[in-house]
Amino acid sequence: MSAVTRRDLLIGSAALAGASGLTALAAHRVFAAVDDKLSISRLTHEIVKGKPTVEMMSFAADGPPPVIRMRQGERFAIEVANRLGEDTTVHWHGLRIDNAMDGVPYLTQAPIRDGTSFRYSFTPPDAGTFWYHPHCNTLEQMARGMTGMLVVEDAEDPGFDSDLPLNIRDFRIGSEGQFLEFYKARNTARGGTLGTVNTVNWQIDPVYNVEAGTLVRLRMAVTDLTRIGQYSVKGGEARLIALDSHGLPAPVAPERIEMAPGQRADIALRVPDHEGEEVELILERPTTPVRLARFRATGASARRQLAELKPLAPNPVAEPDLANAELQEYVFGWSPGGDAPANPICGSLGYLFWSINRIAWQGDFPDPLAPLGVMKQGRSYILRLRNETPYDHPIHLHGLTFRLLRSNKREIAPLWTDTALLRAEETMEVGLVADNPGDWAFHCHVIEHQKTGLAGFLRVDA
Repeated sequence: MSAVTRRDLLIGSAALAGASGLTALAAHRVFAAVDDKLSISRLTHEIVKGKPTVEMMSFAADGPPPVIRMRQGERFAIEVANRLGEDTTVHWHGLRIDNAMDGVPYLTQAPIRDGTSFRYSFTPPDAGTFWYHPHCNTLEQMARGMTGMLVVEDAEDPGFDSDLPLNIRDFRIGSEGQFLEFYKARNTARGGTLGTVNTVNWQIDPVYNVEAGTLVRLRMAVTDLTRIGQYSVKGGEARLIALDSHGLPAPVAPERIEMAPGQRADIALRVPDHEGEEVELILERPTTPVRLARFRATGASARRQLAELKPLAPNPVAEPDLANAELQEYVFGWSPGGDAPANPICGSLGYLFWSINRIAWQGDFPDPLAPLGVMKQGRSYILRLRNETPYDHPIHLHGLTFRLLRSNKREIAPLWTDTALLRAEETMEVGLVADNPGDWAFHCHVIEHQKTGLAGFLRVDA
């Protein structure tokens, strides 16, 4: 079991283990003022009880990827040391930062070679729940464990007593703890290959002890390679308050929240009043639901109420001028044919099943293909996203945030996001201001799809 306190969660990193004499706020300031470090390494770790898994990969040498915490509007620098034995990069999923810090090999930086380091430095403009992962040899490195949580704390504290990041993902692990093949080609050409073991923070059905009657912010991120699922919080008083790092206009019940790889959800939970009472995080399934984690009340009740929380402040995203926006169209479909090039620098699955606008991404090379589209900095755009396949695709755009506008299949709320779930044969329109110059990766976040052609980039010209 894991005991969760406000103090521990605000620190959120082994780098602050020596700061136990500080207040949470002071500790945070120390953390934000100095460089943090990640050591990307291979390790043996136990996911299945009593059955260690060898050749896992992490952003830490001795366990799961750490939770990285920074503060909205404050400069943050992090040194990444590569000890994997192969190239890698780090992408900061959802952050609108300088293009040079985005972590896409050759598009924004050279790969971080084994035995070398790279210093990332940026100022996060938006508060919320994010995550980080490699963009080189992406499928294997993520499948072996390289997905971590990133929290940008609000400039103004909304009033939670504690906050708990939940890294939700599957592993493809057999009964003896061994890795299974990471994908099957026939699945890659369809919806993707699902994992076999459901985990939260690298644990199967963990129990978190939380103080009774307190207010906890559950930060959920689906860092899985494939799984599109529905998630519910049951057994306590709770509200969904944010999706994909942006506050909702009004809180709603946290029931059957649909999330695809790359998407996030923040839940405000009032812990039950009585010692031992539990709240459950459930993955809904057509047959038997799966319990992913439990939150157990401990101690005397603090008797706080959800009404005491302040609304989340909106992030400073520019509203597009839809009346004067330029329309660009993107079709997500099958590959026009041809074999995948041999040995791209950052790995290939050997197939080209998918494409955007009939162009299949060839892989990561020093001379990438031309951009799929070009936008002018400061102008407004409507992107029409058309899925001509019978499979779902979570479409992620780096470096920019867009507003959902309309769909030909369903009613959609006009929410801000960086990752939109495009359902089978759905056409969706989204609006944005092209306010961040650079070449921005644009791809499906089912990683098998990304690595077999369903990727490209958009250019924002300064």
